[in-house]
Amino acid sequence: MEDKRGYLLIIGGAEDKTEGSVILRHAAGMLQEGDLLMILTTATEKPEEVGQNYLSVFRKLGVKNVQTLDIATRDAANDDAIAEKIARARCVFMTGGDQLRITSILGGTRAGAALKNLYNAGGIIMGTSAGASVMSSTMIVNGNDNEPAKKCTLKMAPGLGLISGVIIDQHFDQRGRFGRLLCGVAENPETIGVGIDEDTSIKVFPDLHFEVIGNNAVTVIDGSTIQSSNVSELNPDEILAIVGVRADILPSGYGYDFLNRKVMRINTNEYKSDQNQ
Repeated sequence: MEDKRGYLLIIGGAEDKTEGSVILRHAAGMLQEGDLLMILTTATEKPEEVGQNYLSVFRKLGVKNVQTLDIATRDAANDDAIAEKIARARCVFMTGGDQLRITSILGGTRAGAALKNLYNAGGIIMGTSAGASVMSSTMIVNGNDNEPAKKCTLKMAPGLGLISGVIIDQHFDQRGRFGRLLCGVAENPETIGVGIDEDTSIKVFPDLHFEVIGNNAVTVIDGSTIQSSNVSELNPDEILAIVGVRADILPSGYGYDFLNRKVMRINTNEYKSDQNQ
């Protein structure tokens, strides 16, 4: 059967969890009556507490068919019954915590395959904080916050690969992560860096454009325009030099086309004129 890519809702963390939440209310609205929402707590070491919190929030927002699922070991991730639970869901929501827990537990397992199959069959995958970072093929594991960009200070690892050619960072402005995302793009200029602020998200559509939802902003760093940089293994503590990189700051009302690398104005559904230059 031909793949029919679904939707991603990628949240920068610390989203409002009250009944007035812009992001989680939108998340609930993406589901139809009877759709199963599965809250996956693999990333956190407090699965019961975190799972019950989101369970309560989504029920208050009107989602009736919502369950929690904690996959804490690779043995569990390879259990056919666990994979079937994911396969029966319409949407999986990955909580925050440690992104390496998600990839190291789910990577190459039946549950991991079920998650990808769900998305490729038109399902919805949501994630916040660590659950956001794992969406891409390459994810940031560790790097310096609130410091100037320096060479070779970034640790990256393979992600779940739901979206390729993109590096996602979260808690972006609040934790001063522009420098570390810039390093990631300098090391991989073909990629697009996406830094998502807290209480902010991007909704990625099947045609691979996104819209910004939330109360802060999303930073998009395009590495394809880089003219030169000093990235190398020599002198790793040097300040990063990078020339010609493009950065766009996008609040609600804006979006971005990953395939064409163009900013969009959502309220007019037209590309901004300066993108044609």
